[in-house]
Amino acid sequence: MQVNVTAAFVLTQILLPLLKRSADASIVFTASQVGRVGRAYWGAYAVSKFAVEGLNEVLAQELSDTTTIRVNSLNPGATRTKLRRQAYPRRRQPYWPPGEHYRRVHRAAGSGSRGVSGGRFDAQ
Repeated sequence: MQVNVTAAFVLTQILLPLLKRSADASIVFTASQVGRVGRAYWGAYAVSKFAVEGLNEVLAQELSDTTTIRVNSLNPGATRTKLRRQAYPRRRQPYWPPGEHYRRVHRAAGSGSRGVSGGRFDAQ
């Protein structure tokens, strides 16, 4: 909860004055499929990602009438992390290495999101 929700909320609050001075600002929150459709046994992680999706929607609405800041979320999909290996120890499916998400975030934050705020992008 501290990393996924509180950090996103506080960092956004702190950076908002700088973002408001930009002609082309974009906020992209990291989402997860379990924060869009609930899944049993994912507990606090799923709840935190639901909160991030709510933050995405609320902030997009709050900024829509007063700024040009775009606010969207990006679900990067299955990523090769320790958490995923622990959750799925027997799966041998190929997962994206964490560094591969740079292009997807760039697309969601850049020209690919122009005119969209409160949107939900999926990397896969």
